[in-house]
Amino acid sequence: MTPPSVSLAAPAIHLRLWGRNTPSGFSPPVPDGRAAYKRAMKFLDQAKIYIRSGNGGGGSVSFRREKFIPEGGPDGGDGGRGGDVWIEAVEGLNTLIDYRYRQHFRAQTGHHGQGRQMHGAKGDDVVLKVPVGTEVLDEDKDTVLVDMDHAGKRVRLLAGGNGGWGNTRFKGPVNRAPTHANPGQEGEERWIWLRLKLIADVGLAGLPNAGKSTFLAAVSAARPKVADYPFTTLTPNLGVVDLSATERFVIADIPGLIEGAHEGAGLGTRFLGHVERTGCLIHLIDATQDDVVEAWRIIRGELEAYGQGLGDKPEILALNKVDALTPELRAEKAAELEAVAGRTPFLVSGVSGEGVTAVLRAAWAEVLKRRGEAPPSDDEDDLGPIETTPGGWTP
Repeated sequence: MTPPSVSLAAPAIHLRLWGRNTPSGFSPPVPDGRAAYKRAMKFLDQAKIYIRSGNGGGGSVSFRREKFIPEGGPDGGDGGRGGDVWIEAVEGLNTLIDYRYRQHFRAQTGHHGQGRQMHGAKGDDVVLKVPVGTEVLDEDKDTVLVDMDHAGKRVRLLAGGNGGWGNTRFKGPVNRAPTHANPGQEGEERWIWLRLKLIADVGLAGLPNAGKSTFLAAVSAARPKVADYPFTTLTPNLGVVDLSATERFVIADIPGLIEGAHEGAGLGTRFLGHVERTGCLIHLIDATQDDVVEAWRIIRGELEAYGQGLGDKPEILALNKVDALTPELRAEKAAELEAVAGRTPFLVSGVSGEGVTAVLRAAWAEVLKRRGEAPPSDDEDDLGPIETTPGGWTP
């Protein structure tokens, strides 16, 4: 009788692995570092944090006890001062994302005094590093405490408590052996708001899908998201415009405004704070829409409703996307806008570069006025060719 056959092969094990199948076999997944970095770097322009300075160290109760010194007397040292809370504006930061995952900042308590009249060391300070342009507001979110408007500015927000006195401080002709010392002074604490307002010379304003991001990408090295639907821009973007070796300014693009934004419609007017510091506004209007006058009125109304001087800033009016219009439509829409605005709008196209140089030159003149410098002359030799540049704007 033939014995049954026995298979010595190992049972098959099926595994589901997350990776890539290549001709040479399985390859483990490789994380995309750039994508992870972009996901981590989120724009945050407001943060509420709790700060507390350090308590002072307690004084020491001690008496000198040494050989051949029968009555050494008190020798308790003072406590150290508590740590302070400082805020400093540094370059290289453009968001308050560091204060989203940590909201409590406490300085170190001062070290206690010791015998032999040894004073305690001061507690370590806490330094809050923020981007240039950050405002520190009280808990009511209305009172501005500090404006960090330039790099290197350093302000003490809370002072640490004083250290307590040791018993050496209390000796005298009556009480020659004091047995008490002072505790350290309590530190200060409070809740504050950090609000970032970007530092830029020129701001871009307009309805959603007015071509602001395309304009910014055309005149600077910034690469904001550009698409053919409204609200493509969800966070502010900055770009540096180089007209020449000595003519340079920063331009800011904010998310588009819609009617009723000051009441919370759309993204609201939260990001308008980033153009409060600008010297002028470039108001871009989509020339392909039916009613350019209504578009101008909506933005002007929102700027006036927001306040903070935005309605009084110099406005450079520009009809964008004129490359999609015929010469007759260009003249018609420009005349309609000039009738209500009181000035002739620029005709520009961020795609073809037409008229971009003239708008930038006008913005540069406003920047010079704000800086207190002499604006450029109206002579064409000083301004350079504006309308005759072959091919339009060249970044």
